[in-house]
Amino acid sequence: MSQNVNPTHSRMSEQATSSPKNSEGVLQPSKDNHAVTKRLQKELMVLMMGAEKGISAFPEGDNLFKWVGTIHGPEGTVYGGQTYKLSMEFTNSYPYQAPVVKFVTKCYHPNVDITNGVICLDILKEKWSALYDVRTILISIQSLLGEPNNESPLNVAAAESWSNQEKFKEELLKHYNEV
Repeated sequence: MSQNVNPTHSRMSEQATSSPKNSEGVLQPSKDNHAVTKRLQKELMVLMMGAEKGISAFPEGDNLFKWVGTIHGPEGTVYGGQTYKLSMEFTNSYPYQAPVVKFVTKCYHPNVDITNGVICLDILKEKWSALYDVRTILISIQSLLGEPNNESPLNVAAAESWSNQEKFKEELLKHYNEV
């Protein structure tokens, strides 16, 4: 069985799109929801106890399915000294489906859409694996900052100016400092 196939899903469960309701019409968490909650709690503990430098993430308020991530730009790159906020939204299909991850802070980068923060990163799309976790995602995005894939740009202007790091840094700071 593929590592990205949720073993608890069958054709019948795919047809049922909502969680069961109790007699008062209040949604009850499904077994999948419980498993996802447990997994996200474990990942939160790993992040809190880990010593990863330059990354962090926490649930937004009481919602364990919506997180705010922080990435410090890698030192030795044009992003060094910058801090970026990201939003991470998980579904009941996590970890079999990648979370939706976007930059909240404006990020001038070849693989980031400057208008909506969408990130073009293979592990968030077709290369997603249920073995990945929040830590892996954040490290991969941090790495992408210093090593863009200019062959697949979302921001063509950023991809074209990447070779001139001084010019690129000027443009990056102009967008970074926008309010």
